[in-house]
This record gives sequence, C-alpha cells and structure tokens, in this order.
Amino acid sequence: MEQHAEVLTGGTWRQPVPGWRDLVATLLVLGVVILIGIGTHQMVAPFAVEHQPAISLSPAALPLYTLRTVLRMLAAMSASLFFTFTYATLAAKSRRAEMVLIPILDVLQSVPILGYLSFTVAFFVALFPGNVMGPELAAIFAIFTSQAWNMAFSFYQSLRTIPTDLDEASRSFRESGWQRFWRLEVPFAMPGLVWNMMMSMSGGWFFVVASEAIAVGDLQIALPGVGSYVAKAIAQRDLAAVGWAISAMTVAILLCDQLVFRPMVTWADKFRFEQTAAQIIPRSWVLDLFRRSGLIAAVSGPLGAAIRHGARARFSILPGRTATGLLPRGVGDALWLGLASGALAYVGWAIVRHAGSALTWDDLRTATGNGALTLARVAVLVALASLIWVPIGVAVGLRPKLTARVQPVSQFLAAFPANLLFPVAVFLIVRFRLSPGIWLCPLMILGTQWYILFNVIAGASAFPSDFREVAASFRVRPWRWWREVMLPGVFPYFVTGAITASGGAWNASIVAESVSWGSTRLTAGGLGAYIARMTEAGDYPRIALGVAVMSVLVIALNRLLWRPLYAYAERRTRLD
Repeated sequence: MEQHAEVLTGGTWRQPVPGWRDLVATLLVLGVVILIGIGTHQMVAPFAVEHQPAISLSPAALPLYTLRTVLRMLAAMSASLFFTFTYATLAAKSRRAEMVLIPILDVLQSVPILGYLSFTVAFFVALFPGNVMGPELAAIFAIFTSQAWNMAFSFYQSLRTIPTDLDEASRSFRESGWQRFWRLEVPFAMPGLVWNMMMSMSGGWFFVVASEAIAVGDLQIALPGVGSYVAKAIAQRDLAAVGWAISAMTVAILLCDQLVFRPMVTWADKFRFEQTAAQIIPRSWVLDLFRRSGLIAAVSGPLGAAIRHGARARFSILPGRTATGLLPRGVGDALWLGLASGALAYVGWAIVRHAGSALTWDDLRTATGNGALTLARVAVLVALASLIWVPIGVAVGLRPKLTARVQPVSQFLAAFPANLLFPVAVFLIVRFRLSPGIWLCPLMILGTQWYILFNVIAGASAFPSDFREVAASFRVRPWRWWREVMLPGVFPYFVTGAITASGGAWNASIVAESVSWGSTRLTAGGLGAYIARMTEAGDYPRIALGVAVMSVLVIALNRLLWRPLYAYAERRTRLD
C-alpha cells in the first residue's frame, strides 16, 4: 500500500514501463559484457614463442590493446581479493598462523616483479603449450604480485583494529564465525580496502610494461597490451607513440574510476564506523543510475537475496582469533616454530645447494653493497613522501567533495608508469651532465608516495565525525589537534601505507635505477639495477642472490621498524 498510494485516492495503478535509466543501464551492462567477451576470446588463441604477433605502434591498435590490459588487471584484482579474504583473515584470526604468514607476506612483498617473472614465466608457458593462455597467466600473475600484498596488509590491519564494543555486540548475538566475517569484519574493513584496491590497480599500471613485455634471458614474449606498446615505443624512440599510450591510459583510468571505483567508494561509505551522520555523502552517477533502474533491480534482486542469505548462514568455518589448541600454549608455539624453522632451513639449503656452485663471496659482497645503496634511497624517499603526503591526505580525506575530485587525478598519477618518463629523464641527465645516481631517484617516488597518500585519505575518510565534532567543541588548538586527534586516528592506515610504500619503492628500483631510451642506457647502481641486469642476461643464480638480499633487507626493515609501529598502532590508536 505504501508503494501504491494512488489506489487510496481513487487513482489507477499502472505497470511501470522502462524509462531512460533502464535503457542506459542496460546498454552499459551489455557493452561491458561484450567488451569482456571480445577480450577473453583473444586470450585463448594459438601461440608460439617463435612466431609471435608483432606489436603495432598504430594508434588504431590501442583500443584493443587497452582492453586486454584492463582485463588482465581486473583478473589480477579478482585473484588479489580472494587472496586477501583468505590469507589475511587466517593471519588475523590465528596467532600461530600469524607467526608464519605475516613474515611470508613480508618476503612476498619484497620480491620484485622481475624476480617472480624470472622463475614463473616458463612454468606458465609450459602449462598451456601452444596457447596464449600460458603467457596471459604469467602476465596476470605478475600484475597480481603488484596488487595483492597491499590489499592483504590493509585487510589484516582492519581485522586487528575492530573496536571491542562492536566485536562484543557481534558475539552477544551469538553470530557464527562466518556471519561475523560478512556482517562485521568485512563491512568494517571495506572503506580502507576499497581505497587500497584503487592503489593496487594503480600499482598494476605502474608495472604493466614489465608484465606484458617479458624479457628473461633468451625468452622474449610481448603480449598485445599497453605495456608492450610502451616498451616498443621506447625501444624505437617514438615520442608520438608514447603520447598515444599516455592518452589511452588516461581514458582507461578515468573509465575504471567512474565505472568501478567511484561506485565502490560511494557504496562503502555506508560502512564507516561513526555514531553521527556524515555531513557530506559521496555520490556516483553510475550507482545512482543502477539504483533507480527498475529493470536492473528486478534482474539483480534474486542474486542480491541469494548473497544476503549466504552471508547470514550459520557456518562455523571462520573461528574467532584464538590461541587455544590441544597442546599447552608454550609447547604448541615451540612445536609450530620448530616446524616452520625446519621448512625454512630446508628451502635455504636447497637454494644454496643449487646456486652455491655458481656464486662467490665477491658476488655476495657486490649484491650486499648494492642493497645498502638502494636501502638508503628507499629510506629517504619514504621519509620525504610521508612529510609531504600525510598532511595532504588528511586535508583531502576530511573533505568528501575534494576527495571525489582528487581521486581520479591521484589514480592517474599513481598509475603513471615510470617508463614513460625515461625520455625526459635520459635527456635531462645527458644534456646537463647530471649524476644518474641522484637524479634517477625521483623515478622511484612514483612507486612510493601514492601508497601513503591513498591510505591516509582512507584513514581520514573513515575517521568518525563525532570525534571531529568533539575536538571542535573543545576548541582544540591546531598543533594539539594534529598530535592528539588526527595523527592517532590515521596512524594505523599510515603504517599500512608506509609498509607497502617501502615495498613499492624496492620494486620501483628495478625500473628506476636502470633506464634506457633507444640505445642510450643510464644506470644509478643499486640492487634494482643489479637484478635488472642479471634478469636481462638470464643469470638465474645471481637473480636469486639479488632477490634474496632484497628480501632480507626488507624483512629486517619491517621487523625493526614497521612491525613495532604496527603493534603500537594496534595497541594505542584503536577506535574504542
């Protein structure tokens, strides 16, 4: 009766007819489905390494190349989301699993994308012989390694900082682990996770050249996509082609923002943890269009009902965080650590046995010296990025209208591959006879600063409005407001961003410490340049050595600096 009030006044009820919103929404859905079908059809074609299709630098080829690149990135994003919900949840809920999984995640984050490609591309190619699906999976896996770790750290941080009163309320309703996961933990983590998904998507764009233009020793594979297009344009010193690639990337990033991430940001805003209504609510024209389309609502209604029914089922496969077991705590921990240490020792022994005969102590000293140089660069860049982007991220995150304007711009800047700046960097360094060891470092910032910015924006966006109103009512002075209100509020998000920023800087060193433009090649030294050089030569023992040194340095930095800060954030800055 509430929906058909005209009957009470003597009016005649008429069956609603599809309007322009239904037409536009249907065309939009059909267009996306058709594009996905075209792109996926290209990913199962016959393939031979000896007879690969040539990459065309014609602008007419860019639409299809861009479509295939976007599909690879969305496939990697789906895999990253599944990895996040499983791996990060297990690490957050099981103390003994956390003792192993988080250090492993540190190692995975520290391995550069070239390290993954060097040892996995042959496996994927052999998995689907004679079919392009093998190289496609290798590229998707490489993009996955640039996305998954950031999302997993964000979700893990959110699960560890759920306010105690919300957790107690969930347990008082006797919700099962499955219900608590979908009705409390995922919604609480969603605002930060969405922003980190955007950051991860940008990270995929940053490494798209290395993912699609695969060069490991004698194995050369160029998959049709924007990355391989850029790689060929750089090799041929074609500035016009570089400009066309930038235009295609701009269009793709803006479309992804409007069709995917802006609706997700708007939808996730309802999960913000606060006790007063937000003053400004983010909007998305795509989400409004689908919400007001009766045809889309009728089609998606059964699916939504099924999803809600599944989330409310009383499964018990997701327990709460616990340390209990069949054995006493001390004995169980000792046994668990013994097993993990034994497995790690075996892996280390296997690596030394296979690579030790080809390496010398001079190789170790060379790799360690290069690692120390890159470590110094990473530390300076992370510190500078923090000083610059934390205040800017807070200012943007507290203003939803400004966030909506800054989001697509920051996404594009974060996604901008450093390879496209090689012509400018090489020209300026050669023209003014500058030191590559210093002036190539700004290229590493492209893989560093945006992690901090996006996470701080996410933290400021999720900061409860009632806390801000209390601070304003007590007239807290600016310096004290920063020290006692805002910085503690965004500190867990900043630590997550700083951890991933550090890993991003290490990865960016692969492309930033050794650059080329045509036949001109500049190197800044460092561990990134060392790994890139060994990958190009196909020297697998020294690739493994460089990756191992980078992993040790990153883990040491995480254990000595970031993890204590993480524990401090969890202990002192919870929104309880």
